[in-house]
Amino acid sequence: MSSTSPVPSPAESSGATALGVDVGGTGIKVGVVDLHRGVLIGNRHVRPTPRPATPEAVADTIGGMVGEVGWHGPVGVALPSVIHEGVARIAHNIDESWIGCDVVDLFDRHLPDHDVVLLNDADAAGLTEVRYGAAEGIEGLVVLLTFGTGIGSALLIDGRLIPNTEFGHMLVEDVDGRGVDETEHLASASVRTRDGLSYEQWAPHVSGVLRAIEELLWPRAFVLGGGVSEDADEWFPLLENRTPVRAAVRLNDAGIIGAAVCAAGGTGPLDLGNPVPRGQD
Repeated sequence: MSSTSPVPSPAESSGATALGVDVGGTGIKVGVVDLHRGVLIGNRHVRPTPRPATPEAVADTIGGMVGEVGWHGPVGVALPSVIHEGVARIAHNIDESWIGCDVVDLFDRHLPDHDVVLLNDADAAGLTEVRYGAAEGIEGLVVLLTFGTGIGSALLIDGRLIPNTEFGHMLVEDVDGRGVDETEHLASASVRTRDGLSYEQWAPHVSGVLRAIEELLWPRAFVLGGGVSEDADEWFPLLENRTPVRAAVRLNDAGIIGAAVCAAGGTGPLDLGNPVPRGQD
C-alpha cells in the first residue's frame, strides 16, 4: 500500500475534483482527480485486491481506502463487470459471487456518506481517452479496445458513452483458418505472450478483430490501450484495417480518471438510458 497523503487543497488543483477507484484483478487503485486537466493530484493509493475478491471484501477495502484518503465528496468506482440495472452481471478477474450482486446496495452500505457512481472499468478508460486523451476532439463514433488478459471495450459517440459493450466476447473468424472464436481468445495480449508471437505474427489477428467491428459499426477511430500500446510504433503500421488507429495515452490512471469524471456528474449505476456526465467545464 502506498503512503497516504491528505486530500489536496483547491490551490493544488485547477478547479473541481472528484475521487476515482479502479478495481483490478491484482490491485485496487484510488486517486483524487483534477477534472479540468484530467490528472491525478498527489499520490495514487494502491492495495492488493482481496483474496477471494468477494463483493463484501472489495467494498470493505474501498471504504477503508476512501476513509484513509480523507475524502468527503462523490466517489466513482470502476469495476471489471457489466453493471446492468444496478446489478453486476459478469465477473472478470474477481470472485464469481459478484454475479447477481446488487452493487448499489453494496456501496450504499460501505460508503454511506458518499454519492457513488458505478461503471465498467473499460468504459471508464474510454471516457478518459475521449475527454483527455487519444480520442479527444473526435466527432462521431470511437471504439476503445484494451488488450490485456482479455479484450475490454468502450463505445463512445460524440464524447458520450454507450455502456457495457463486450467486444472481447464477439465471435470472429480466425485469420489462420482455425474456425470461429471469441476475439479475446484470438487477439488479446495474453494470447500473444502465451503463443510467443512477434508483433508481425500477432498484428493480423488484431486486424481481423478491427475489421469485424468495422463491418458492424463504421467507427471514426479506434483507440487501442493496454501495455502493448506503449509499443504502438512497432505494430500499428502492421495493421490492415481502414479506420484510423490511435494509441491510448492515459494507461494505468485511465480507470481512476474516468470513474472520477462520472462521479462528478451523477450517482448510482451508469447504465443504458442514463445521461453520461461530461465532467466539469
